[in-house]
Amino acid sequence: QVQLVESGGGLVQAGGPLRLSCAASGRTFSTYSMGWFRQAPGKERDIVAAINWSGSNTVYEDSVKGRFTISRDSAKNTVYLQMNSLKPEDTAVYYCAVISLWPRGVSVWGHGTQVTVSS
Repeated sequence: QVQLVESGGGLVQAGGPLRLSCAASGRTFSTYSMGWFRQAPGKERDIVAAINWSGSNTVYEDSVKGRFTISRDSAKNTVYLQMNSLKPEDTAVYYCAVISLWPRGVSVWGHGTQVTVSS
């Protein structure tokens, strides 16, 4: 069973950048599609971005298009979420996930990392 560990969350001012990382255990990382999801207080967890196993296909939630970029480094078993021009409404717990059914079907969740954007 693959395990996921997120890092890089924190407090940032509106307009600033932040990069999240998700390190995966296991030797089959390069075969997985991966995604980032987020959950704000009182809201459901929803997809932010996803990337397929080869990195050739990505999807983004509408509100983050042009601001967030998902990428992966299979040599490091790591997936990243570069977040630019952050807004207070981006405040949430961000979760890394293994996607078994493209693009929202998750089979493994990370524990999450808090991102707080101050105005």
